[in-house]
Amino acid sequence: MSTHPVTLMVSRRAAHGRYQDLLAWLHEGEQLATDFTGYLGSGILAPPADGDEFQIVFRFTNEQTLHAWEHSASRRAWLQRGDGLFERPKERRVSGIDDWFGTNMVQKPPRWKQATAIWLAFFPVSLLFNLLFGHWLAPLDLVPRVLLSTLALTPLMVYLFIPLSTRLLAGWLNPAPADATERAAALRGR
Repeated sequence: MSTHPVTLMVSRRAAHGRYQDLLAWLHEGEQLATDFTGYLGSGILAPPADGDEFQIVFRFTNEQTLHAWEHSASRRAWLQRGDGLFERPKERRVSGIDDWFGTNMVQKPPRWKQATAIWLAFFPVSLLFNLLFGHWLAPLDLVPRVLLSTLALTPLMVYLFIPLSTRLLAGWLNPAPADATERAAALRGR
């Protein structure tokens, strides 16, 4: 079992007319998780106004602590209270940043390429955030300023910009090995 932090990412599509009920239920589940050993944090990403799929992330210190929470009586009771609020739930478990770079790859890109892809996503988004909101955050002390910016940016980075960066850079991150025939043809064409 994993000794590294583990993240459970869950998607829940609101049943027709149950948007607000589902949101309240998700917040209840988030609060419930805080009572468990190994809980590191969680977050809810609400869909845009015209959407209905919520994303919720639960992070625990390791696979064992996540397993204890997942199989607890209080979580089972919470899930039962959610009956009828959502359709088609999807769950994924990830450890570290590996999921951004594909969990089914034979060979993952080198860490320096992963770091570059993350930085290429993070720098412009962080810069834009500071241009837009920096004047409001500037009067705050360092800790609240960093807390607010990371609370705002982390979900955006995890769900939108880092996956976008890795998709756009997929050819560079994981170059397809050239077929021997293609290599030979390319060499003959020179």
